[in-house]
Amino acid sequence: MAEKTKELVESWSFLDTVESNFRPLVVIELAKGTKEETIEWFTKRIMDKKANGDDNHNFLTMAECQYIIKHELENLRAKDEKMIPGYPQAKLYPGKSIVRRLLTSGILVQIFPLHDREELKKLRHSWYGRVKVGYQPLDDIRCYFGETIALYFGFLEYFTFALIPMAVIGIPYYVFAWEDYDKYVMFATFNLLWSTVILEVWKRICAILTYRWGTLLMKRQFEEPRPGFHGVLGINPVTGREEPVYSSIKRQLRIYLVSLPFVCLCLYFSLYVMMIYFDLEQWALDYHKENESNFSSLMLYVPSIIYAVVIEVMNRIYRYAAEFLTSWENHRLESSYQNHLILKVLVFNFLNCFASLFYIAFVLFDMKLLRQSLATLLITSQILNQFAESLLPYWLQKRYNRRMKKRMCSQKTDMDLSLADQVNMEKEMGTYLGTFDDYLELFLQFGYVSLFSCVYPLAAVFAVLNNITEIYSDALKMCRVYKRPFAEPTANIGVWQLAFETMSVISVVTNCILIGMSPQVDALFPDSKMDLVLTVALVEHLLLAIKFIMAFVIPDKPRDIQMKLARLEFESLEALKQQVRELDCFTENFCFNK
Repeated sequence: MAEKTKELVESWSFLDTVESNFRPLVVIELAKGTKEETIEWFTKRIMDKKANGDDNHNFLTMAECQYIIKHELENLRAKDEKMIPGYPQAKLYPGKSIVRRLLTSGILVQIFPLHDREELKKLRHSWYGRVKVGYQPLDDIRCYFGETIALYFGFLEYFTFALIPMAVIGIPYYVFAWEDYDKYVMFATFNLLWSTVILEVWKRICAILTYRWGTLLMKRQFEEPRPGFHGVLGINPVTGREEPVYSSIKRQLRIYLVSLPFVCLCLYFSLYVMMIYFDLEQWALDYHKENESNFSSLMLYVPSIIYAVVIEVMNRIYRYAAEFLTSWENHRLESSYQNHLILKVLVFNFLNCFASLFYIAFVLFDMKLLRQSLATLLITSQILNQFAESLLPYWLQKRYNRRMKKRMCSQKTDMDLSLADQVNMEKEMGTYLGTFDDYLELFLQFGYVSLFSCVYPLAAVFAVLNNITEIYSDALKMCRVYKRPFAEPTANIGVWQLAFETMSVISVVTNCILIGMSPQVDALFPDSKMDLVLTVALVEHLLLAIKFIMAFVIPDKPRDIQMKLARLEFESLEALKQQVRELDCFTENFCFNK
């Protein structure tokens, strides 16, 4: 290990000889022993790309410059090359991503942006350096990490505050109506309005943030092909640029003949595991009846805990399979890739996490078991996620950093890390894989609260406590555990907005059925159950109508933002008219003089 560390330090030793004001933006690590002709060829392709660009480093932030570099590297495409120089086995064809081929061939190890140590220190202090009651520095997060990550933390903060009313109302329900399920009618009714209003208000907050950051009107019509997209090099009929072309028919065949059957098979397996869980529940109940003791009482929770762990494991394994399938489908745009991936993952996670709760509520009609299962699934999943996503990576990274600093300081008298030391430390950090898992965790949490919290009112309380720690743990892992991710501009939280809205619609149906099942409502229809069913269906349709009316009436953008956008459009049209008038005047004078 000591020899390896020495090699790492020596491999970056040239960085110590450059000017003190030199600040590299992005690190490209090649495999040890990469051939010189390969390095020269790759460097030339990068420099050719740079020669065609503009030097705006004084105008852009460091995160924006790093994003541009990543964009240019990902769009390096092979033209006439048949292979990577020096590696005949690494074949190339027109339109193939050069960086992706280097990565898959093992020649290129990784590409990552460097942290700015001074800026990161300031951000850490204002973000999580001290315990305080207040808002996160979203503008500073955006400047350092980009709009996508800043919007996630903005949504996490907003969602935590939005859960507080549900938590405050849930506490007295838990204390005074623990076994009296008649009283959850009002709680379920409030749940319906809450789940609709918070999502509509978030749209307005999101519009305010992205307008301030300048990404509200960001268009996706001319999005570049994603790095993993491959096909024959052709001409885009809209832009006139050279880019890979792939048949949409082939993509549809892959989706419907391979991906869809695989997803259905995974859903069937999930339901099969669920039935095994209910067999375990019945075994635990029979054991408790035969041997009533404290141990047998604890055994009642064991099946739910085991099932919660199995759910988390299945979700993570399926995630890898979904990523492989979505990449194999060969989507042209990154947005299309993300939409198909999120759809696959959400369908499976929804069934895997909530199928047992629906079965208990609407097939077994066992509200006590529903409450127990919901509490166990929610709390166990939160503990596992906190451990797997934050605590374990932080402990491993801190342990590695301590060993690295000890070795480096034993060789140097200067305690401050040099640029070479910084590169060597950051290259061994974990890679942040994006906000997908973070949004997914919030989506499932929103489902637990909005679907069945009337049965277990403390669900919102545990969600608030989890999210408070999530804010600090996620901030910690962004600044201390993972490499600095590339910034990504965005106008909103994307398809996750639709996912949360879909969950809120499902919550309307679920809560209406739960209300109809309550003894309090059932007593109003002693003679005809059909009247009860029709009444519940009518109320459910009315509530859905009110929900959609509220979504239509509440503007997605505040009035002042709408006025600013309208004025911006007006000024753009006036500037265009002025240019047309100047061009006409120039043409007339030119013709007259001639």
